[in-house]
Amino acid sequence: MHVLDALGSPVRREILLRLRSAPLSVGALAEHFPVSRPAISRHLRVLEEAGLVEQRERGSRNVYAIRVQGFRTVQTFLDSFWDAALSRLEELAEK
Repeated sequence: MHVLDALGSPVRREILLRLRSAPLSVGALAEHFPVSRPAISRHLRVLEEAGLVEQRERGSRNVYAIRVQGFRTVQTFLDSFWDAALSRLEELAEK
């Protein structure tokens, strides 16, 4: 799944915000959502396929953490708009 498609879900964006401060298990994440643990697992699987999170084993639990490198695609996409806007601004300033 493409990174931007994975970010299209508000639940997945909220999961990422929660993981931003520390790695969490599926159970710890599920406590903050009105959906089931299996649903959170499915969302995490999508985020993992998109390269935005990674899974680590901690004892008998699977813990998920942000994978910062996965956000480069998003940054590149957004930067392309910023670059275009700056180019237009430069053209206007030269006129």
